[in-house]
Amino acid sequence: MTMLLEAVRRHADAHADPLGFAPTPIPGLFAVRATAPSGLLHDVYRPLVCLLVQGSKQVTMGTQAFAFAAGDSLLVTADVPTVSQITRASLAAPYYSLVLELDLALIAELTAEMKPALVSDTAPVRVDTTDGEVADAALRLLRLLDRPHALPVLQAQLRREMHYWLLAGRHGPAIRRLGWPDSHARRIARAVAVLRETFAEPVTVERLAAAAGMSPSSFHHHFKAITSLSPLQFQEQLRLIEAKRLMLSEGISAAHAAFSVGYESVPQFTREYARLFGLPPVRDTHVARESARAA
Repeated sequence: MTMLLEAVRRHADAHADPLGFAPTPIPGLFAVRATAPSGLLHDVYRPLVCLLVQGSKQVTMGTQAFAFAAGDSLLVTADVPTVSQITRASLAAPYYSLVLELDLALIAELTAEMKPALVSDTAPVRVDTTDGEVADAALRLLRLLDRPHALPVLQAQLRREMHYWLLAGRHGPAIRRLGWPDSHARRIARAVAVLRETFAEPVTVERLAAAAGMSPSSFHHHFKAITSLSPLQFQEQLRLIEAKRLMLSEGISAAHAAFSVGYESVPQFTREYARLFGLPPVRDTHVARESARAA
């Protein structure tokens, strides 16, 4: 993990944006850096694995809280709304993590080739110790960034290897169900893709259920079981998170943000925003900007 920390540190220190995200040219792979504990961060994660190499973080999904630190991995196997907070970070010892968004097609391919295994873990979020083989594959993937000539030739092979070791390791049982084309997780993922693409538009449960290949009643049950929210609540969170991003990154007004993400009533938007983020939009964005300047 020491060598992986150094590789993540080098890339993140050189490429992190003001929010601490350091993308890479490798699809789905990026590093995260923070020099101070964060406030509460709301997001709707895609399936991913986060290798924490320095500092600590807490992620809450529904009523469940997951704390993890250096040497641990957070696994998310469904599109789920979360509240996260970096709990240990400083200028002297920043928070660093490496995130890989899971490739469902690659998981399906590898699952078909690997020996069948019992899949008993259906929790969409879990934390466990990072497997040595996963950390080693991640390190070699990061080292490719220093060899631009080798990147286009070897990156697909190393991404495949990292997914293999994730499937073969501690997180494997939870990841395997993503490789089943007809699993409830994959069906709900198809409906979530529709919501992500059309969150600013009215979307019926019937349309989402059809995308998932389920009856409306069965779809509603499985959607809530996997994401912890109803489809309408999920769409609301997507809208509010995007509205906050628009206000912070593009400086638009709360009213403009509300209409941009599909709200027809600014007072309704303000109420729902305050319920999710704890403050009304104008005050929340002011506090966020002040905190960013102080950091």
